[in-house]
Amino acid sequence: MKQLTIFVWFTFLCLTLPLQAQEHPPIKIYHPKDYGAETQNWGISQSKDKFIYVANNKGLLEFNGSVWSLYPSPNESIMRSVNVIDDIIYTGCNNEFGFWKKNKFNKLEYTSLSNQLNINFHEDEEFWNIIHLDHHILFQSLKRIYIVNKKNNTYNTIESDDIIYKVFVVNSTIYFQKTKNGIYKIENGKAILISDDKIIKNSRLVNIFKMDESLLVQTENNGFYILNNQKLSKWDIPANNTLNNYSVFRSTQLSDGSYILGTRSSGILRMTASGEIDYNINMIDGLGNNTIHWIFEDLDKNIWLALENGINCINIHSPFKIYNDEKGKLGTVYTSKIFKDYLYLGTNQGLFYKPLNKNIAFKAVTNINAAVWNLVEIDGYLFCGHDGGTSIINDGQSKKINGTLQGTWNIKPIKNNPNLLIQGCYNGLNIIELQNGQWTFRNKISGFELSSRYFEFYDNHIFVSHEYKGVFKLKLNNDFTQVETVEKVPNIDKEINSSLITYNNQLLFSSKEGVFKYNAKSNLFEKDSLISSLFNKNTFLSGKLIHNKDTKTLWAFSKNTLNYLAPGNLSSEPKINTIAFSKLLPKGLTGYENISHISNKSYLIGTSSGFVILDLDKLKQKPYYLNLNEVVVRNNNYQSRVINKNENGLFKNTENDITFQYGVPQFQKYLDTEYQYQLKGRYNNWSEWSTNTAVLFENLSFGDYIFKVRARIGNELSQNTIQYNFKIERPWALSNLMLSLYALAFILFSFLMHTLYRRYYKKQREQLLKKSARELELKALENQQQLMKFRNDKLRQDIDNKNRELGISTMSLIKKNEFLNTIKQELLNTKDLKGIKQVIRIIDRNLNNTDDWHTFEEAFNNADKDFLKKIKALHPKLTSNDLRLCAYLRLNLTSKEIAPLLNISPRSVEVKRYRLRKKMDLEHESSLTDYILQI
Repeated sequence: MKQLTIFVWFTFLCLTLPLQAQEHPPIKIYHPKDYGAETQNWGISQSKDKFIYVANNKGLLEFNGSVWSLYPSPNESIMRSVNVIDDIIYTGCNNEFGFWKKNKFNKLEYTSLSNQLNINFHEDEEFWNIIHLDHHILFQSLKRIYIVNKKNNTYNTIESDDIIYKVFVVNSTIYFQKTKNGIYKIENGKAILISDDKIIKNSRLVNIFKMDESLLVQTENNGFYILNNQKLSKWDIPANNTLNNYSVFRSTQLSDGSYILGTRSSGILRMTASGEIDYNINMIDGLGNNTIHWIFEDLDKNIWLALENGINCINIHSPFKIYNDEKGKLGTVYTSKIFKDYLYLGTNQGLFYKPLNKNIAFKAVTNINAAVWNLVEIDGYLFCGHDGGTSIINDGQSKKINGTLQGTWNIKPIKNNPNLLIQGCYNGLNIIELQNGQWTFRNKISGFELSSRYFEFYDNHIFVSHEYKGVFKLKLNNDFTQVETVEKVPNIDKEINSSLITYNNQLLFSSKEGVFKYNAKSNLFEKDSLISSLFNKNTFLSGKLIHNKDTKTLWAFSKNTLNYLAPGNLSSEPKINTIAFSKLLPKGLTGYENISHISNKSYLIGTSSGFVILDLDKLKQKPYYLNLNEVVVRNNNYQSRVINKNENGLFKNTENDITFQYGVPQFQKYLDTEYQYQLKGRYNNWSEWSTNTAVLFENLSFGDYIFKVRARIGNELSQNTIQYNFKIERPWALSNLMLSLYALAFILFSFLMHTLYRRYYKKQREQLLKKSARELELKALENQQQLMKFRNDKLRQDIDNKNRELGISTMSLIKKNEFLNTIKQELLNTKDLKGIKQVIRIIDRNLNNTDDWHTFEEAFNNADKDFLKKIKALHPKLTSNDLRLCAYLRLNLTSKEIAPLLNISPRSVEVKRYRLRKKMDLEHESSLTDYILQI
């Protein structure tokens, strides 16, 4: 039913109010889904730390500038009122009132005053207003006013048979109205009637204000009255006729003396201190709802509205005012101009105008239905360059210049030729001429056919910039009919969204790379470091520069700032000024940005949905402070708890997921707030700037940490940097006790290992010693073997030598005996034996000489030790002659070689051999020589 009522009212307004819009301050709308409660809101207040508190059907809402929190109503009834007094939040509900205070965890806790005071309420008694004076808090219902003394915690009441509609504090006096009765004031706890004028009796009061020595009384439907000495008179102001058309439910007087009037169905009205309606803002203008339940001015002079549906914050002192073309009647604004007290807007849909400083709808200028690129005033004429050519504008009427068929980008005067103007058109450059008081097309300048959106006169040439082809330098003939020379400036090529202007007698070209100043001597553009500061590559949007000659300013647009160059306040030295340009502000078409001077320090910026009014006088630098709103830790079981943010944190090792919530309580819609944090101990570098108002650190290891966060509001840093120190304890396994146990265990383990190693190394040493001894023994054995080998080799060598000697000796004997036998035989063959018998006996004696045998035996024994003994032992029956034969056989001598040694014939040797075999019992097939050699 409620939504149906809102829809009917909205439809009614759309049908009855004129379809017009106005410039209005920024409005920040908070829907129920944003704050997480019911649609209806009844009261708003603010604490010293700038937190906003709202009485909602569901309970108490708290807004810290970043996050909304809902504290349910104590008795689940509708919360009708709220007032923050000395940072204590007082609220009133149905049959209940009390206060909220923050605990050490920054959470609100409720205390019921009505229970403490044992109050007996009327049936369904609701508290609609809470005010305070000195140390008294007043809670107003429709039948009573409860006056609570904070010092002694007592109370008294003001009773009324009539409805108490509202209660007010004016100049330290409490006033209230009894409907159908009059206005009362409270003195010494008693109600005293001060006026029962029938206007008062027949009207419901909205508010009472102080006016000099009188009271200014506001009624719902009959406007304002002055109450002086119990006499009531109408306040004669210009707004009276307007106010008769509105039903006002709430109002407040602002710190600047003006008034905000909240209506039941038409939004709000702002009335000046002198009684003139400044503007009306309703749903058509962007208000969230037309029914106003409460109006509150915060510490930063923003206006908060508690609405039938939602909560609104109006930045009435914002430097920006918005004209939003929600119906799409205007389109994208490309250019604007004030001419003869009219504001003209050139858009993609034509040319529109309205009287300056009047809240009436824009009208379309006839015969211009195409895109308008330029509005320029020259010698009292307003020229309009549009898609269909060029027109002259006067009093909302247009007259097209004959012959201008091509679209016109821009129009400029020609020096020393007051009757000629040059146009930059789609097809190049054209000349228009003033003849007999009429402007007409004269000629196209031949020799240059490129679109000439940006062109400038400089150094007796015309420079034309084409964003796809570069900058061209043209030399014209004297009558401006022909381009004599065309020269491309060498160091400028394709530059998208670039521009070309003259500023302070300098030709400037601007692009993403910066601003370049033309040097006529080198025929090059050279970078100008000062003016280039208007642009930043990281935030570059468009290279378009706009020179406002009235204010001597040079403007440039970027993604999140509006920059301008202007003379300093104390000198003519130019200075770069930067204005924070919120991402939420409407933007114009890239490359077609435009800004024009309106009055004083106000400028109009064209956007794709209307325009923005910028007032430089309202750009005030103010300090902003960052709050750490909440610290939440979470354990491994995903159980969370809030931490006292005013104390250093000491968390268990399992509580290693930590969330920090922070924010700046600033409520400007078009002022972006960004945050940057640092966590020393894990991330020692600052993070990137972000709009997030919370950060979660997960799975932090044990150790000491320092969390820091700072804010950037627009272009300004917050006055403070928040710091929070905390420590995550070691896990149980790494606690001091366990570390001690680990140390003790390590010592024991080390001792044990030391002992084991000692034993091991001792055993190893013993083994090594044994191994060394064994190796030494082996070495000694090897040495002995080697020595033995040497000895054996020596013996073998000796034996070889002996054998050699024996062989030589044996051969000598054989040769000798053979020789002697030969001699003996020769002698025997002589005829005279008598004379040689003695010689033969000598020869026989030498042949049978035993000395030769003994010599041979000795040599043989040296060469083949123990052979004779061995063979004698094997064959004891052998005679000395047998042994002698064995020795010769041992020497492997043949029977023929043995015969001379025995002084017998070889046949006899064979017989001896045979006999020897018998004695040795050798088999017939066995070789005697082999046998003897094997022994």
